[in-house]
Amino acid sequence: MRMARTAVIITFFAGIVAWLSYTFWIAYQPKPVRMQGQIEAQQYNISSKIAGRIDDVKVRKGDLVKKGQLIFTILSPEIEAKLIQAQAGQDAADALAAEVYTGARKEQIEAARDRWQQARAAADLMEKTFLRIDNLYSAGVVAEQKRDEVETKLKGARFAQNGALQLYKMAQEGAREETKKAAAGKARMAAGAVTEVEAYAADMRIESWHSGEVSQILLQSGEVAPQGFPVVTIIDMSDAWAVFHVREDRLAEFNKGSEFNAHIIALGDVSYRFKVDHVAVMGDFATWRATNGDKGFDMRTFEVEARPVEQIEGLRAGMSIIIEK
Repeated sequence: MRMARTAVIITFFAGIVAWLSYTFWIAYQPKPVRMQGQIEAQQYNISSKIAGRIDDVKVRKGDLVKKGQLIFTILSPEIEAKLIQAQAGQDAADALAAEVYTGARKEQIEAARDRWQQARAAADLMEKTFLRIDNLYSAGVVAEQKRDEVETKLKGARFAQNGALQLYKMAQEGAREETKKAAAGKARMAAGAVTEVEAYAADMRIESWHSGEVSQILLQSGEVAPQGFPVVTIIDMSDAWAVFHVREDRLAEFNKGSEFNAHIIALGDVSYRFKVDHVAVMGDFATWRATNGDKGFDMRTFEVEARPVEQIEGLRAGMSIIIEK
């Protein structure tokens, strides 16, 4: 009986010693460092290349939009007026180019031929008249002044005949090659102006270039939107990542490509796997921290970005993320 009591006492004291040893061991173990970050996601601003009054916003906050979906429309009478002007200019340039390439009308060619025939007949008449006057001058009947006057008229008639002939040939041949090229260039220039205005007109209906969720609507119907001003902002939660700050003495634990577990407070006590894909030093020198003891250097803070290994249901931008290492 005495031996049993002794065994119980020894066992009791041994248990106390073991418990105290374990307690001291736990107390002297290094405590895990807790780091907190937040979830961020890719944002896109939807704006217009032209200024104008917002006609209608087709979405609301929280709406899920797809790429190519109509987001808002702009009312711009100035663009419509410029389009009408550009189209009229193109019609005029095309008509002039067509006239140059087609050449003179048949009636114009006939009229030029008739003027040439008329000038030739006048030149023939002056030729005969000069011969008569020259004979009379040789016979001493007509003064030299009269002969010179008729000779001058003959030269003028010959020049008129030659000019009419050249005009007739020009009407037959049509425009010069340089004139055709100039007309074609003006036609292309007018077409380019129409295309430019049509591009602006098409931008009066603004569609989304990305899929996502509408997070902000900065302008409403009736308000004037400056050129390039973001009217609607969408956020793409399928392209989300965690951002947190790490002191450089622990940076080796977060090398690019390394993975770690983290808790997202808003989603409950569940661990999620993240993978580091970007590490960059923070530019603010307020992140410098002095080391303890005699290490003799200061440590900087780095920004680490990590993406979830798998898609996380219910993840939202701004959620807190906790990492313990």
